[in-house]
Amino acid sequence: MTETLPRRTRSDYADLSARIKAAGLMERRTPYYVLKFALTLGLFAGGWVGFVFLGASWWQLLVAAFLGVMSTQVAMLGHDAGHKQVTRTRASSYLIGITLGNLLTGLSFGWWIDKHNRHHAHPNHEELDPDVAPAGPLVFMPGQADDGRRGLLRWLTRHQAVVFFPILLLEGLNLHVGSFEALRNGTVKTKWREGLLLAVHVVAFVGAPFLVLTWGQALLFLAVHQAVFGFYMGCSFAPNHKGMPPLTDEEEKDYLRRQVLTSRNVRGGFVTDWTLGGLNYQIEHHLFPSMPRPNLRLAKPVVERFCAERGVRYAETSLVDSYRQVLRHLDVIGQPTPA
Repeated sequence: MTETLPRRTRSDYADLSARIKAAGLMERRTPYYVLKFALTLGLFAGGWVGFVFLGASWWQLLVAAFLGVMSTQVAMLGHDAGHKQVTRTRASSYLIGITLGNLLTGLSFGWWIDKHNRHHAHPNHEELDPDVAPAGPLVFMPGQADDGRRGLLRWLTRHQAVVFFPILLLEGLNLHVGSFEALRNGTVKTKWREGLLLAVHVVAFVGAPFLVLTWGQALLFLAVHQAVFGFYMGCSFAPNHKGMPPLTDEEEKDYLRRQVLTSRNVRGGFVTDWTLGGLNYQIEHHLFPSMPRPNLRLAKPVVERFCAERGVRYAETSLVDSYRQVLRHLDVIGQPTPA
């Protein structure tokens, strides 16, 4: 797998943290986030203003696609808030999170925080990371395809590399359903507050198209928005961990190696940074979740150099190749173990 761990593994993360803090990379970036929120929410609101003024027109399908993109960008800001990248306090981060998540995008912030924190604690761990649990026809870990699947479900799993991207068109709906299920099963602590905001979102988001458009246009508007939203969300998170090699027990116990060896960075410039919401710096983000998004790019050479010094594999590839690796992994994992 990788190198034999040195004797001082417990101090590796402390040493890296000291370099990161000395470079000022954990400090707040308030001006950046003020501008980022203004531009993102301005474009999001502008899309809805355009929707109202355009009226009953089939051109609204383009507006739906644009709003699908901007809904994802709003959700990415909610991701930053959840990690306390935007503000320092839990209360302010929560307020921002439920506004961007529950109210504007229809995703339960409390549910996502619980799920995402467990993912960050043990990425790609079959028992502890909820992001690698079987999701419908999709499986992500060895042996999951052998769980008694039959008929169409088994066929889809065996061909999951082919159907992966089409399935992502339903990811938005899956996230909404998961949000409401979390209210029912007690995952969300402030379920009445979050439930009320989710209900407001559903009434406003579903009702607006039927007030402005014809029934046919309204149904297609909702379908296009959710398809773009789900596809974009899925494509943003898919390249980060899927297909990374499993850890040894010793590596799993070491925080730095647990985060670095299970993560994959994606090369690119400003466009990639904007499109993936900083998640292309997945290694740096997992090592320092509360690091403000614009500092991840600056932390990358520090982390990469440190990993080279300590003999820790640092994975980075292009966006296209990251998807190629994910699909290759899904193709292998989707096949049942030979009898």
